[in-house]
Parts: sequence; structure tokens; C-alpha cells
Amino acid sequence: MEALSRTDRRDRVAVAGPQSAVTYGQIDDAARRIARRLMGASGCDLDGSRVALALPPGSEWIAALFGIWRAGGIAVPLALSHPPGEIAFVLADAGVSAVVGDEVSAGAISPLAAAAGAAFVDVTEGADGSQLFHADSTLRHDSRRAMIVYTSGTTGRPKGVVTTHGNIAAQVASLLEAWEWTDRDRTLLVLPLHHVHGIVNVVLSALEAGAAIEMPPRFDASVVWERLASGEITVFTAVPTIYHRLIAHWDAAPRDVQMRWSAGVRRLRLMMSGSAALPMTVLERWREVSGHTLLERYGMTEIGMGLANPLHGERRPGFVGVPLPGVRARIVDEQAREVTAGNPGELEISGGAVFLEYWRRPEETISAFRDGWFRTGDVAVIESGAFRLLGRSSTDILKTGGHKISALEIEEVMRRHPGISDCAVVGLKDDEWGERVAIAIEPRAGAEIRLEDLQGFARPFLANYKLPRAIRCVAALPRNAMGKIVKPQVAVLFDREGS
Repeated sequence: MEALSRTDRRDRVAVAGPQSAVTYGQIDDAARRIARRLMGASGCDLDGSRVALALPPGSEWIAALFGIWRAGGIAVPLALSHPPGEIAFVLADAGVSAVVGDEVSAGAISPLAAAAGAAFVDVTEGADGSQLFHADSTLRHDSRRAMIVYTSGTTGRPKGVVTTHGNIAAQVASLLEAWEWTDRDRTLLVLPLHHVHGIVNVVLSALEAGAAIEMPPRFDASVVWERLASGEITVFTAVPTIYHRLIAHWDAAPRDVQMRWSAGVRRLRLMMSGSAALPMTVLERWREVSGHTLLERYGMTEIGMGLANPLHGERRPGFVGVPLPGVRARIVDEQAREVTAGNPGELEISGGAVFLEYWRRPEETISAFRDGWFRTGDVAVIESGAFRLLGRSSTDILKTGGHKISALEIEEVMRRHPGISDCAVVGLKDDEWGERVAIAIEPRAGAEIRLEDLQGFARPFLANYKLPRAIRCVAALPRNAMGKIVKPQVAVLFDREGS
């Protein structure tokens, strides 16, 4: 599956920017140059050596990824926004031999690379503008390890998820079929490139289709709105936090600007949301603003995308749809018996897209699988033929007074409170109840929320044992780079202040 080197696309625009455009052929040539640089004078295959990516989103990042693969290396994307300690952990855990970057990243990353015993390679050094975009790059189907992407660490220490070239090819093929990518598409990347959402769903899917990508250096709500309303963007995917910000920016804009933006964004053919549960309030408000019912899907670093609402047909709020092409899914009980529709259990996934292993963690790899099925750790239920998530078994399924309850269900109800901007529900250890329901809240400006008032608001919608028994109001909930709330850090809020 050739992503860059097809002769029929060399002159097509791959990465578009406000001042320039980079073609597939130019990126292909740049990847070849980077591969030669990594292999050195001997020209030897890297044979699975790990090479970290320390570049911002852009054509250089793409060329470096394909250059690493061309040279026979395993790519390890870094989150440049992360603190030095977290980057150092990834470099050491992956055992990287080199870090590719530029003069901007050199200052912060080069010392960390040296401490990890890795070389820092400035892939732009000595190249003028014409040479920069000058390894025969392909997405292959073979079993060689291609990439190590580290998990978000929302429920524990980040783990390196190893995917093969075949895994990535399967993930991309599934999305091209499900979402009907073509070379007429143009997408806007507003996601970081150290998670599969940005890497696979946007960059690699667009490249395999021959589409164009716009990769702005940073998120700016005004710029994003103008591009979405331009009539040139056809596909857009983001996390719920991004949609929340875009809605707030729309609400603050003059009426004539609102009307222009809303009219323009309606012309996109597909808008999606993922990486975190999509609050019903955000889905409904975005539909009012844009005319789009966001396509919500379900994926993980370990599987790529597994389930999705349909491109054509009804998208059911609160559901993540059905298995994507090439994916098998089932729900099982604690004895690994498949449950019938309407009964909750653990979601398990199998297929060619499922990862190979956790890097250097054989015991955790073994425990992650059961009879060839990957155990996601997510609790779900099938209702009317579609999957609905109830949350992570480790953080979102609470056990109180003998009942198992979903934190996501409680959060959905609470987000409808007029004084709540966002919230997170966790369980606090309790000698009598096992766990006590607690809620941390980002209040809207000027709102004062008392526990008794919140319980009164929720009582018509939730059983008594689901009502919060503790509350904390905070300026901002703890989130990772993808905007996902980090539940263990939410629980610490109660530990610090008392419960």
C-alpha cells in the first residue's frame, strides 16, 4: 500500500499551508534523504532500532516518519508539550538510538537525548528550502515493528504500544472504507501527533487516499473557524474539548460572523469526535451551530479505531456504533462468556488492526489478551444493535452499596445543570458503601453550586444511590494532551482537601 511514492500523485499537494504547498513527491524525496542520514555511511538497515520524532506537525514530521520506516527503524512519536521528565521516560523506556528534530526542538530535546544515550539528528541541518523536501516511502503489510505510541497514562504509567506495518495498514484500510476518503478530500489537523487519532485517523488516512492536509502550528479558534467555513475543508475530526472551545468562540462572535461560519461549516462532508466521551450537551450544541451530528467512534492506542457510528444513516447520541471493517467485537462477563444484548460486560476486540505487544512488558501483553481477543478494559452494552460505552472498568465503573454504576451516566446528567461547564465523577473509598460517588466540577462564570442543590437537580434523573455525596469546584479539571480528563488526578483533589 504505497502512501507517497505513487507516480500518479507526485505532483499533488500533500500538505497545504498559508504561504506554501508541499507535494507528495517532495515529501517522498525528503523521506529518502532522511533515511540515508539515519543509516549513515554504511547504508545499513536500522533493523528495528527506535528513533524518536521530535518535530512539530508539518511536512517535515511526515517526511521523518516515512524516512524512519524507509531506514528500517521503529518510530517513537514524542509529545513536545510534555514536561522534560515525561519525555525522558519515553526515551529511556523505548531505548531510542536517535532522536530526529530541528533547530527549534534541539534546545529542549538534545540534552534529554544525550542523557538517554541517543544521538540528536537535526534533519533540516544543511538543507536549503529546495533541498529540504527532497526513502521510497510506503505503508507496508509486513510484520516488522513500525511504531511505538505511548498510552495517555490516564489510569497508570504510560505503556509503549507496538504496532507493526501490517497493523497500521489494516487500521488505515478500515478507515478509508468506512469514511470513504478520496483524493478529493482536504482535512485540517488540530490534534497532536503522538496519538493514533492524529497519526492514523488524519495523517496516514489522508496520505493513503491522496488527500491534502492543512497542519497549522497551533490551535487558534478563529483560524479553525475560518478554515472550516472556507468551503475547502471536507473532513474534520477533533476531541470534545476542541468542539467545546469552538462553540464558545462562536458564541462570542458577532452575529454576522456566526451566520457566515455556520453556513460555511455545513459544506463539510464529515465531522467526527473521539479520544474521549462526547458529552450530549456538546453534541447537541454543535448540531445547532453547524448542522452536523458529529460521528462518534471508539478507539484505543492498542487497536486504532474499533467501532463507529455510520457515515450514512442514523448516528445515535451516546452510542459508538458497530465494528468497523475488518474488526470483530464482543462483550463478555467476568468468566469470559459472551453476554446477550442489553447486558453489560467487558468489550473485547480482535482483527488485523490490533497491536502486537506492550514494549518490553511481556506479562502485561499476555494479560491483555484472552484467546486472541484484546481486553479493552472498557465496559459496554449492546442496545438495538449498537454499542454503548459505560466507562473504564478501572475508573468509570463505581461500586457503591452493592450496585455497579457508570460515572459517565452521572456526568451526562450533571452537564445539563446550568451552572456546570464540565465535570468528572470518581469513586472515593468508603467503609460503609465500598465507594462513595464524588463529583469535581468546572463551574460556569459566577455560578455557585452546593451539594444539596446538585442532588436536587439530579434526583429526577438518577437513582438515589447514584447521587454525588461529595463535591469539589475547581478552575480546571486535570486533562491530558488530548483533552481527556485524568481520573486518578481528580480523585487526588478530594484527598488533598479532605472528603
